[in-house]
Amino acid sequence: MSRQRISTGSPFEKEAGYSRAVVQGPWCFVAGTTGYDYKTMTMPDGVAEQAKNAMATIASALDEAGFTLGDVVRVHYHVTDALFADAVFAVVGPLFRDIRPAATMTVCGLIRPEMKVEIEVTALKA
Repeated sequence: MSRQRISTGSPFEKEAGYSRAVVQGPWCFVAGTTGYDYKTMTMPDGVAEQAKNAMATIASALDEAGFTLGDVVRVHYHVTDALFADAVFAVVGPLFRDIRPAATMTVCGLIRPEMKVEIEVTALKA
């Protein structure tokens, strides 16, 4: 069974030695994704805008891998402040409302001070 690797071209992928997504069989594992706009390498200040960028990157990686948001079965949300939860839910709620993947949100530090949210998903082709 072959493994497919998806890249966004982010310098972090090469620097840290990871793929944005890896497809193995019916599974697609999308790496933790922050709110950078990888075309411009800019990060918006607001957590909602960061969540929108992260979800756009995730949706694009899933699409390139032959998956959709509808295939997502697991989501991990990481925020740097519990007060950010509602802003993130306002972004992801409409996207996942009918999909209803299993989800976890943690409050933690991220590796760059400008990062406020990181989102990771796992998708399965049934």
